[in-house]
Amino acid sequence: MSKSATIETVTIARGDHRAELLTLGATLRRLQVPGRDGRRANVVLGYRDLEEYRARARFYGATAGRYANRIGGARFTLDGVEYRLPANNGANNLHSGPGGFDLQDWTIEARDAHSVTFALLSPHLHNGFPGNLHVRVRYAIEPDGLSIGFRATADRVTVVNLTNHAYFNLAGESSGTTILDHLLQIPASQITPVGAGLIPTGEYKSVEGTPFDFRIPKPVGRDIEAADPQLALGHGYDHNFVLVGAAGTIRRIATLFDPASGRVMDVHSTEPGVQLYTANHIANGAPGTGGGIYPARGGLCLEPQKFPDTPNKPNFPSARLDPGEEYRHDMAFRFRTAEDLAGAFE
Repeated sequence: MSKSATIETVTIARGDHRAELLTLGATLRRLQVPGRDGRRANVVLGYRDLEEYRARARFYGATAGRYANRIGGARFTLDGVEYRLPANNGANNLHSGPGGFDLQDWTIEARDAHSVTFALLSPHLHNGFPGNLHVRVRYAIEPDGLSIGFRATADRVTVVNLTNHAYFNLAGESSGTTILDHLLQIPASQITPVGAGLIPTGEYKSVEGTPFDFRIPKPVGRDIEAADPQLALGHGYDHNFVLVGAAGTIRRIATLFDPASGRVMDVHSTEPGVQLYTANHIANGAPGTGGGIYPARGGLCLEPQKFPDTPNKPNFPSARLDPGEEYRHDMAFRFRTAEDLAGAFE
């Protein structure tokens, strides 16, 4: 479809959970879940005006790809061939843009009351990436939340890293609050530290004794202003955490809790890493879904992924996809309520 194709909305629901999705970017626009009092609220950020999704690349709820996150120097070498990408984030490539998967018009391949599958063909050398890539993203409302399944195949060797870029505020999208009082747990003992441009250095760094230690639940805002070189580079959290547990196996990779509403979100994924981004740069944007203007840190992203700049870091888990293979990433946002911290992090 052309860039001017009409943006179609799709609603799927089951029980107390309801999601609204867009064909542009295979995007999650709204996700309504109940709080402790039983009242539902939309917990993901988005735009009121659908055309803003084209005009302002915040990646709200979008499918990020063909390679989510950053590739240093906007280039990589695969089997001896160098591929050059557009530099859209300083000297680097971010989320494969401009015109990444978040700005593509996906087709609806299948749908029913509880699920929808979007499909896209990304042509060989689009934004510099090799191979014709056939991609499918399936969203399904389940009794306890939303599952997302990514699948892709290519006709020549390439790299693939797909994730969902939802920004969450469990107090509600229209609450006007930040996420600094949300409590977060990430079972990760290391991060991949970054240098200039937020490109990983290739090292692994222990979180012990640093603001990046979320192994025991703590408020997101507790250490966000700490005098730490990594936080200074990201103006807050914008870092990849090295997850425990075997990649390829679906397991809980993060838990987020809003004490005020009682909402708890458990994030599950098969991927080796997760990017924590605390929406450090979203202030003063276009009106959100509910009509308000979001403050800085008005949401946060937990993006399961291959590590950033993996195509240039041979010591990172591979993002390579060969012909005849299938790329698979399964993830889910699962919801419940709790009275207190002990109940949220059982």
